[in-house]
Amino acid sequence: MQWRTTFRGLAKSAVAVLITVLIGGFLSATLLRFAPGYGVDESELDTRLSNSSIQAIRQANGDQENILVFYAHYLGRMARGDLGMSRTLQQPVAQLLRERLPETLKSLGLGLLVGWTLGLSLALAVALSRRWFVDTFASLSAGVLLCVPAAVLALLFVLARAPGRLVLGLIIFPKVFRYSRSLLLRSAALPHVLTARAKGLSQLRVLLWHILPPAKPQLLALFGVSVSLALAAAIPVEVLCDLPGIGQLAWKAALGRDLYLLVNLTMLVTLVTLVANSASNFARHSLGTNAP
Repeated sequence: MQWRTTFRGLAKSAVAVLITVLIGGFLSATLLRFAPGYGVDESELDTRLSNSSIQAIRQANGDQENILVFYAHYLGRMARGDLGMSRTLQQPVAQLLRERLPETLKSLGLGLLVGWTLGLSLALAVALSRRWFVDTFASLSAGVLLCVPAAVLALLFVLARAPGRLVLGLIIFPKVFRYSRSLLLRSAALPHVLTARAKGLSQLRVLLWHILPPAKPQLLALFGVSVSLALAAAIPVEVLCDLPGIGQLAWKAALGRDLYLLVNLTMLVTLVTLVANSASNFARHSLGTNAP
């Protein structure tokens, strides 16, 4: 039965995502535990503290010394809905995520919308017009943006006092355009597309019925990749543009060697990335199976 095959595929994907997220959290905790400067608390430098106060501070972080014990305790607390306390911000991690996640989702949504609108529109213009100056202009624009680091783009937006959320769109745009352009040009050169044009069909009908359908599975896979790119770029963009999202929170957690906060953020980013890629792959395989 088709539904049984689909259910098994979804179950396998869910198990793979869960295992990968757990491994990612453990690796994040391990790397931070052995990072230079870990275990040094700035409050210990306060000359007004007595030796007993310094020992109390060290004992408070004693559960993080053994990484296996820490991670086992962390998973037990997470199963009860407790994500721990941020050492640097002195707030529950769950509260911080509830406050910051919506801001990052807004940035990701706007960035994906802008990047995909620009990239796909220019790729379609190149594929349909087949004029060299359109292709040259679009390729040069994408090439320039592809060479500019995300941090530099964010600084330019800060100097121009432009909305920082748009930076993610300019980061996603060149990657979407370059891949979509190659994909649509290859699809537009297929024999049945040339036959449809020879018969005098309109550009819109050729596009909707003959060019886009073969390219839809690959475009869906590209969407999953673009979510990962946007998440990676969100850290420097949110830090430099002062956007109170997950990226800025991750930067503060890294600077403060905040173990609980970094482990949760790593697992969250891993989960979002894997779910987006798995959903796009599932849709791509479904379209490929159902394609005529």
